[in-house]
Amino acid sequence: MTKVLFVCVENSCRSQMAEAFGNIHGKGVITSYSSGSHPSGVVNEKAIAAMEEIGYDLTIHRSKSLDDIPQVEFDYVVTMGCGDECPYVQTKKREDWKIPDPKHMEMKDFRQVRNTIRDMVIRLIKEIKEI
Repeated sequence: MTKVLFVCVENSCRSQMAEAFGNIHGKGVITSYSSGSHPSGVVNEKAIAAMEEIGYDLTIHRSKSLDDIPQVEFDYVVTMGCGDECPYVQTKKREDWKIPDPKHMEMKDFRQVRNTIRDMVIRLIKEIKEI
């Protein structure tokens, strides 16, 4: 299984939803993880609500630091737009998706970010399947 780590600053919105979409769409293809360079300690309520709308229970997730993830070489590390705030994690391939932080957005816009993350995770999974 391909190990994919999704990283954002707080590990409360974007990376949490990306990990969830990895779990939903990547069964048998990827093992999905998420963490934050400066975790907030909580999963954002809007992220929980947005994922509940599509039938995923994000309350089973917790906000994690980079120290909480397995100390392995990941196949992919995907940062969500936090740029240089994310410290180095050992990986074979690194991508930065430049997704805006939705935590202060209205729910309509938050859903658009959720859907963008879904589409990008599905694209990544398809790329991995083709390798």
